[in-house]
Amino acid sequence: MATFNSSLLIVIFFLLTLFIPFSAEEQDEPYVGINVGTDVSNMLSPSDLASFLQLQKITHIRLYDPDPDILKSLAHTKIRVIVGVPNNELIAIGSSNATAAAWVARNVAAYYPQTVIIAISVGDEVLTTVPSSAPLLLPAMESLYSALVASNLHSQIKVSTPHSASVILDPFPPSQAFFNTSMARYLLPIIQFLSKTKSPLMMNFYPYYVFMENKGVVPLDNSLFRPLIPSKEMVDPNTLLHYTNVFDAMIDSAYFSMKNLNVTDVVVLVTETGWPSKGDANEPYATIDNADTYNSNLIKHVFDHSGTPFHPEITSNVYIYELFDEDLRAPPVSEANWGLFYGNATPVYLLYLSGIGTFLANDTTNQTYCVAMDGVDSKTLQAALDWACGPGRANCSDIQPGEACYLPNNVKSHASYAFDSYYQKEGKAAGSCDFKGVALITTTNPSYGSCIFPGSKDVSNKTEGVASSGQTSGESSMRSIAHISSLASFALAFSVILFFPFFSPTYVVHM
Repeated sequence: MATFNSSLLIVIFFLLTLFIPFSAEEQDEPYVGINVGTDVSNMLSPSDLASFLQLQKITHIRLYDPDPDILKSLAHTKIRVIVGVPNNELIAIGSSNATAAAWVARNVAAYYPQTVIIAISVGDEVLTTVPSSAPLLLPAMESLYSALVASNLHSQIKVSTPHSASVILDPFPPSQAFFNTSMARYLLPIIQFLSKTKSPLMMNFYPYYVFMENKGVVPLDNSLFRPLIPSKEMVDPNTLLHYTNVFDAMIDSAYFSMKNLNVTDVVVLVTETGWPSKGDANEPYATIDNADTYNSNLIKHVFDHSGTPFHPEITSNVYIYELFDEDLRAPPVSEANWGLFYGNATPVYLLYLSGIGTFLANDTTNQTYCVAMDGVDSKTLQAALDWACGPGRANCSDIQPGEACYLPNNVKSHASYAFDSYYQKEGKAAGSCDFKGVALITTTNPSYGSCIFPGSKDVSNKTEGVASSGQTSGESSMRSIAHISSLASFALAFSVILFFPFFSPTYVVHM
């Protein structure tokens, strides 16, 4: 009987694998990692950096070069590391198997397994930033992979190369996206290599640049993961898939581009994404509030196992750009202001990450608030306000006539107060600031004059801490140019998006 059961289990397992499009490794719990750049004055020592990463509960990082001191410091920390091959080493590695073998021996095998290296990122945006090295990109990847095979490390350590979003043309609607044909002779064999070696397609995706190049066409809320009413969602007219944010649309554009090359078994790994907290005068949306909103919502999006409309069954892992503000970087101002932390390890801002588990350290000194979104019609807001003050049992006494928050006497102001009262009463629990997509979380205190919002009164005994977190930096100061080259087509396609009407005969609060 035992033999029969074992055989049956084997058969069942085999049949199940026929329906799994991605490898078991990629089906693990999704994670958010951090890029670690080092153009920082007064950079933490390697040992202090390792301790700081552990304190912040950061489990995955990406290094742009194999810094030996940092790799040593990460030993026995269980932090998983992507090690980068700098662009200026591609020619030597791509031209010589011996050089590739020496690189792996010196920068990978010498530290593994005490330092948990999980991948080698070969160059950074090579096809768009250093096209002269493009012919040697795949040979370098193949030589490094062969060196891993010789060291019996190829099963544990993947080999891939990060691409700029601009290698994809016509990114919206995603179903029409395709890889730049001028790069096809390089991209096709690279993707076939990724399929053969079960490695991910590394992509650097920045909704910030999509928004900046398409203001007036791409809404800010779509770029920041803010909740949308259905009529504001982007709809792919070919698949009728609904997109609530730009980030998912960018990921699916990569999947459709690979599908056009008849490759469907390679997962997308987002090796860079983020939002700057400060910029020049021509970058007015590079603000602390927008950076906080984007990264907070991004992290929750990943940990919610959201997937994408085209591939809801797979959630892409993400590396945020970046851990520290790299104050030594050249202008524009935004280049030095992508970090979650300053170089001295104090936070640039505190992310609001209630309910997402142990990722990043908690800091209960920060406050978050729930307020009404802009642009919502008064009838919908009134229904949400009535629910909050009625069945939701929010404390709405301060918005009654003659009380501190009665003025201005409009539904948006009153709804914001009621939403925040409910949100704080529920201990900032996940889903308690939604109200069918008409509310959003903010770190900006909405109190004014004598009107003090509940989040400032510390009324909740259940409020969960706000996670302070860190992110890391990229290699090329030409990153913005590389990312925006294909965005004109995004704007053109976006302008003909179909919109579905918002149907909501009864107000229901999402919990």
